[in-house]
Parts: sequence; structure tokens; C-alpha cells
Amino acid sequence: MTALSSFKYVTATRTNVINPIINRRNKLIAKLQEQLNIATAKMNGTNYNTTRLKIYTDAETGERKTVEVAKVMREWFWITENGKVMLQVKYGAATLYLNAKNATAIELGSMEELVNAIKTLQAATADGHFDKAMDAASEVTRKGFGK
Repeated sequence: MTALSSFKYVTATRTNVINPIINRRNKLIAKLQEQLNIATAKMNGTNYNTTRLKIYTDAETGERKTVEVAKVMREWFWITENGKVMLQVKYGAATLYLNAKNATAIELGSMEELVNAIKTLQAATADGHFDKAMDAASEVTRKGFGK
């Protein structure tokens, strides 16, 4: 028995079209994961930094070069004067409405609650809870380009 005989072979075609709803959910889940990493690092007393690749053309030689630069990470949470932690959920530059009463933030008691809340928001996003809010935010952004 060869190593290749253990695979299950099927005929399949790959589609290039991704469902836009699933794509939006995946983007929001990825951004929530960044916020989770930032919150966890703050709890541990460290900083969370990540890098991205930037391609630029060298002015002297005309060569295209790729360098790693620090990625700007903006926190979606802050601590109020009374010690409460406030959390907003953003889709692009827009703040999402979190419920039917158009609330834009979640009030939490501690950083530990913040970490749990972000995990809960990731699960809710995967279940489609924020689909309408993301659609509304996208619509507002689209209208801004149609001046």
C-alpha cells in the first residue's frame, strides 16, 4: 500500500465567487480576533504589535522593494472615568448598531469580561447576528462614493 492510496479522490471544481455575506462575516471575525489579541496583551501588561508588508519603489535605483512595517492597531475599547470598560464594534470606519435600540457600545466591568465579550461577539458574527448592521454600514459607505 502506497502513501497516496490512503487519500480519498473526488472530482471537484473550485468557485472563485465568495458569498459576500460570508466574506463580511469573516472580515469582522478577523478584526474581532485582533481586538482579542490587543485586550489579552493589555491584561498581561504587554503590547500587541503586528506587521504588514509594504511594497515601494526605491527613488535612487528604481527597484521595487518589500519591507515589513508596523500595522496600526486601533482599539475598539476604552476605560471610562468610573472604571468601566466600553466596547464598540466597527466595520471599516463605521460603528455598528448592536441591538434594535441602536446601541453602539457594550459596558463591561473588567478586562476579563472584555475578553469573554469579544469571544461571544465572534460567535454571534459567525451566526449572522450582525449581517443587517454590516449591510447598513456598507450601504452608507457606498452612498458616500456616489456624490
